Amino acid sequence: MGGVLMIILALVVIAAVMSIAYYNTFVRLRNQSDEAFSTMDVYLKKRYDLIPNLVETVKHYAIHEKETLEKVISARTMAMGSQSIDERVQNENMLSGTLKSLFAVSESYPDLKADTSFLNLQNQLSSIENEISQARKYYNGAVRALNTKIEMFPSNIVANMAGFKKYPFFEAEEAERENVKVQF
Repeated sequence: MGGVLMIILALVVIAAVMSIAYYNTFVRLRNQSDEAFSTMDVYLKKRYDLIPNLVETVKHYAIHEKETLEKVISARTMAMGSQSIDERVQNENMLSGTLKSLFAVSESYPDLKADTSFLNLQNQLSSIENEISQARKYYNGAVRALNTKIEMFPSNIVANMAGFKKYPFFEAEEAERENVKVQF
């Protein structure tokens, strides 16, 4: 009887140690995902700060493009006011689309395309977009590690018991995946 009790006790201790180890792994992975999102958020805020200057510069040249400018400002406001990661992903994708339409408008105004302020803002925004892209990769890598651990057996048991939830990936929308149409 004593041997069976020792085996049961050993199994309980092993299960407890494994549960603690899995729990700590989930905490580490969740914190990495949160840190990755915060890093990306810094670049997104830089982009938010550039947008009003860009819109003001375009306003002076593209008086007839009021609707496009309003869409950019509206998309910026929605992205800044996002309450969840899912909502943030959706609103950021919408903002990216409206910025593309803003730059498409600039093609119709040669004076705007030559304006040094506009070119400077466009270069800054391009640089920030590259940084956002790198931050998205980092975030998605951290989320992949967390989500994989949440789904894998036996760690999924601890994840469910402790209430760990999967994080959403920061993915491009369908419109962003389409090939750019170039016409001559």
